[in-house]
Amino acid sequence: MATAAELRSRRDALAAQRSSGVARVSYDGKSVDYRSLAEIDRAIEALDREIALAEGRRIVRQVRVTTAKGL
Repeated sequence: MATAAELRSRRDALAAQRSSGVARVSYDGKSVDYRSLAEIDRAIEALDREIALAEGRRIVRQVRVTTAKGL
C-alpha cells in the first residue's frame, strides 16, 4: 500500500489536471487517460478514502432531511 504522502501527490496531480480540463494525468513516470471529468472525480474520491485510511481516520458523511407541511 502506498504511503499517505504518495497518495496525496497522486491526488494533487489529478486535481491539477481536472482544473485544467485535460484528461491525461502523469505522475511517477506513469500516465493514465480518463474518459470524463466524472471519472476523474471518482478517482479523487477514491484517493481521499485511501488517504483517510492511511492516516487512520474515517470519512464521515451525513445526510439530514427535514420536512414540513408548510401549513
